[in-house]
Amino acid sequence: MALDRDHVLRSAAALLTRKSTATMDEVAKSAGISRATLHRHFAGRDALVRALEALGIAECEAALDAARLDEGPAAEAVRRLVRALEPAAGLLAFLYTENQLFEGEEQNQGWTRLDERLTALFRRGQESGEFRIDLTPAWLAEALYGLLASGAWAVAEGRVAAKDFSHMVVELLLGGARRAYDAPRREET
Repeated sequence: MALDRDHVLRSAAALLTRKSTATMDEVAKSAGISRATLHRHFAGRDALVRALEALGIAECEAALDAARLDEGPAAEAVRRLVRALEPAAGLLAFLYTENQLFEGEEQNQGWTRLDERLTALFRRGQESGEFRIDLTPAWLAEALYGLLASGAWAVAEGRVAAKDFSHMVVELLLGGARRAYDAPRREET
């Protein structure tokens, strides 16, 4: 019987989003395979995390496509994007904590592609007058990543209802990003 790699990765993602310190034995058990089978396909935790990274990037790119970021007001595109990213938020939350993915020269270029698309969305919102210009597009993209991860953790821990995830992420992000004509000026230090 051939190994269903997608099933193994999704099982690993589901477990690791709930328990980031899960062992390879626990990952194998959650996928319904032996540890030996898991190791034949993923030499160790790093190889598994890298495969999950590729899955996470692919899911994010699909969500970015589905959200139609260039259509309509930027704020509405952000709303569509958060809804499209919600199913992958747990996996993103796990990946967000895996520092080795973001260090050194082995960084997956998929992260750069995602960052570029997100910053372009926020820049578009600034150019149209929807979003504040004192917050850089890169910072707004980082804030989105952080809110997605925080929301996923809050839902996983039962502190927030899953049905409220998108609303809370979007409203907090846009509440801080929207351009208000009476917004306080940034103090220079």
